[in-house]
Amino acid sequence: MKGFWLVRSGATLAALMLAACVVTNLGLAQEGQLRELQPIDAFSSQGHVTVDGKETPYLVRHLPASSFPSLPAAVADELVQRGCLIPQTYEAHGPENVIRGSFSRAGSNDWAVLCSVRGTVSLLVFFQGSEQGPAVLSSAAETTRLEWNGASGKMEFAWGIDTATPELVHEAQTGMRRRPARPDHDAIASSMINGETVYRFYTGSAWTFVDTSD
Repeated sequence: MKGFWLVRSGATLAALMLAACVVTNLGLAQEGQLRELQPIDAFSSQGHVTVDGKETPYLVRHLPASSFPSLPAAVADELVQRGCLIPQTYEAHGPENVIRGSFSRAGSNDWAVLCSVRGTVSLLVFFQGSEQGPAVLSSAAETTRLEWNGASGKMEFAWGIDTATPELVHEAQTGMRRRPARPDHDAIASSMINGETVYRFYTGSAWTFVDTSD
């Protein structure tokens, strides 16, 4: 973060000390120690992609694992070891794309994270008490998960994940001719801002896509 302070010739020592405190606090924010002051674009990648034959600027904002203090220590450590940064959608109003739910079975305490490493973003799922590494449900180049943001005049990251409760999943299947029974645990809702939402559900032995077609 770049800051500029104009020190007038008549500035008092107290004013200078206040400016120094601001600089210190901003530095701590960049290290994730003052989460409320950390800008959402503290870690960003940008460049150009070709859209309709034209070079178009893009921007992907990220946050480090330290921006999610509710993460279990083992999960946070794994994300750091992998070099993960968590990409944020252009509609984000707070840290997102780290979710908790009962994804493996009813009552379990599991986590799902979008992890971005060197331009590739992956959906990782950490099961409660599992000694194995996280399941990787999908991976893609960040640049394939962009949408046009008219407010910024750039292509920006648009992939988000949310916890889908059994009620939400069952509601998504309302229009089906043969509506399945309500599931007994959560699914993962994976969406593009201006696209469709798909639901990933763990059956006890494998991950499947929830059928919501007519």
